[in-house]
Amino acid sequence: MKKPSSKIRDEIARLQEQLKIAETREAERIGRIALKAGLGEIEIEEAELQAAFESLATRFRGGQGLTTGGKKGNGDSSAGASIAAVTSGAAQGSSGEA
Repeated sequence: MKKPSSKIRDEIARLQEQLKIAETREAERIGRIALKAGLGEIEIEEAELQAAFESLATRFRGGQGLTTGGKKGNGDSSAGASIAAVTSGAAQGSSGEA
């Protein structure tokens, strides 16, 4: 049994709205975390900041870094230091733009 095209369009519209809500929720979460980390105070080009975030995402997707619970499961403090290094390195790269 095939769905009529109108039902498919309705389903697509519903899914697009769900996607928009999910993306907003994720953006707010990441924004809060970035502000807590002090990224709101750093003068940096958006492209450079995005590159730093992409590097961080690659690191975490590769299985490196902290556990997702926000706790350091193995007592490793180097992951937090490398996050700080990414943000401070990015900030140093834009020091001539102030």
